[in-house]
Amino acid sequence: MLLAQTTAGPTAWAQTATSTATTAAPEAGIGIGLALEQQVRQLALSGTQADAPLGTAGLPRFEIIIGQLDARLRLAPCQHVDPYLPEGTRLWGKGRIGLRCTQGATKWNVYLPVTVKAFGPALVAAGNAAAGSVLTAADLTPAEVDLADDASPAIANAALAVGRALARPLKAGQSLRQSHLKPRQWFAAGDSVTVVAQGAGFSVAGEAQALTNGIEGQPARVRTDGGRVLSGQPVGDRRLELSL
Repeated sequence: MLLAQTTAGPTAWAQTATSTATTAAPEAGIGIGLALEQQVRQLALSGTQADAPLGTAGLPRFEIIIGQLDARLRLAPCQHVDPYLPEGTRLWGKGRIGLRCTQGATKWNVYLPVTVKAFGPALVAAGNAAAGSVLTAADLTPAEVDLADDASPAIANAALAVGRALARPLKAGQSLRQSHLKPRQWFAAGDSVTVVAQGAGFSVAGEAQALTNGIEGQPARVRTDGGRVLSGQPVGDRRLELSL
């Protein structure tokens, strides 16, 4: 098949297009072709399912949006183009797929932008909510959202959000994300806390004194009765978890 230049926006990527690639003078506006587009979609879908966060692998609906190549490219005609996933690419939200000419007078390699949408149930704002406001059950409603639209995980369980303060504003209909919520403080420096050490098939608990505030998502330090200083993750009210 022949792959020629396509129109594109500024978000397209290109790795190489040598000066000799202009000898074929491809027509502007010609896309990648239906057969190659289908290969790209299949590759993107398989990559998306592999990259989906835990708990989202069984989503009922994915949408793959194929972008366009950079309009400034001048690519020589190619009889066979192989799509591939560039190393380190994560197909969740915005990503890219490589196109490599393997049969042609001039070998070239370009990157084609793709956007992956992953639709699933989550909570959205019933109305506008200002930063600092405390969420109630009436502030949230279930809806289908694009889970891949934001790097922060979407929240589907109202129990994880009700009573929490917003770190940033939330617009009506906007998906509630973990980053919208202010981190909880589970204990303060000086508090007595329960330290739970967990390993493969066992769990041991003891008491210690907090040396730092226990903020959700941030490591905290405690001192045991024997004077040993430990670092772990605050996971609940006056509770610190150690992973062994």
